[in-house]
Amino acid sequence: MMRKSYYEKLACMVILLTVLLVYQKYTSREKEPFPEVEFIVSSSIPARIPDFDPNVLDEGQWQKLGFSEKQASVILKYKKLIGGNFSSKEQLKKCYAISTEKFTELESFILLPETAKETESGTFKNFEKKGIIITRKFNPDQFSAGEWIKMGFSEKQAGAILKYKNYLGGSFISKEKFKECFIISPENYRQLEPYLLLPEKARENSRTFAENNTKAQKPHHSFNPNTLNTAEWQALGFSEKQANAIVNYRDRNLRGSFKNLEELQKCFVISAEKFQELKPYIQLKEQVKQEQTDFSKTDLNSITFKQLLEFGLDERSAASMIGFRNKLGGFMNKQQILDTYNIDKDKVQKLISTAQLDTSGVPRYSLAEAPEEWLKNHPYFKYSADKIIFYRITYPDDKKIWKFLKLKPEYEERMRLYVK
Repeated sequence: MMRKSYYEKLACMVILLTVLLVYQKYTSREKEPFPEVEFIVSSSIPARIPDFDPNVLDEGQWQKLGFSEKQASVILKYKKLIGGNFSSKEQLKKCYAISTEKFTELESFILLPETAKETESGTFKNFEKKGIIITRKFNPDQFSAGEWIKMGFSEKQAGAILKYKNYLGGSFISKEKFKECFIISPENYRQLEPYLLLPEKARENSRTFAENNTKAQKPHHSFNPNTLNTAEWQALGFSEKQANAIVNYRDRNLRGSFKNLEELQKCFVISAEKFQELKPYIQLKEQVKQEQTDFSKTDLNSITFKQLLEFGLDERSAASMIGFRNKLGGFMNKQQILDTYNIDKDKVQKLISTAQLDTSGVPRYSLAEAPEEWLKNHPYFKYSADKIIFYRITYPDDKKIWKFLKLKPEYEERMRLYVK
């Protein structure tokens, strides 16, 4: 019995000791560090961009759209993973490097069909890749949309190229500027470059512009270059393209005014000879202090880019506000302005509290009579445009069309702002 009791006690001690050792090992174990989670943060979009095909963008061009280097790399890897091409906006949206907010900002500029079904049906065949056909040297400034299409670009790509040219003031200016067009992929540019009748850089183009100046009489009186519009620059002997370029240079690059003769002379459109011809008639001294805008009497549907800068908005906010206003055809209420992407909400809130909003000039239509082009281009109607056009063929009555659309209340509410 004594021996049995001894072994029982020994067994209990061994068990107890084992438990203590296991507990000590568990409690003394260092905690493993939790892996760091790195979120891909959405970057801001540039104030002004042309329409673009995401299938032709390289890493640098994605970064120009506001993505980080890492995000751009992820987008390209995702494209390669799905077969080398985005077939639709729906597919592009699934890339986790593109946030919902960023996709919403870019969506209206993307040259892709909405869904893969539209691609399969043949509706968007013009998005298919085509080889570029070049038969001779050419000046891209003189190309129409039809000539770009004939070369191998899609209809929308051709339209985007022309839109980019207009943004530059009506001329590509140089090969350097032409290369920056989002639609022109690096591969396409390498093919096109030897055939382009453009100078390498913008400064080399001034002589060409000088040679193209239309003949005009010298001005008979002094003029202020800060108050001239496009037609008045043309009257001084410049072509329409040159006049647009001067006005754009003044309003965008110099925020609305030439401060001195040197700034005017630096405008690449004005040759040295033309500047010397105009110099005796140029008056800038009277422009020491510009007349300030009375914003309490200013209409938000007609306020200019220059006036927005004067109020204190930065170029990005001003461009976003005017760009969204142009797409809508005009604002119907002040809340729409606050809903605009990429704006300084505090400054804009102060602006809309001060300025007026006149909606009398904003286009409004009934659903049954609205032009198809208007429906397809308006930000509020374009996603329902095809349905509206289909339903009104059989039921040309607004009440029935609204009923068939079955829209979310918030979508219908904002659409009704532009319906008679």
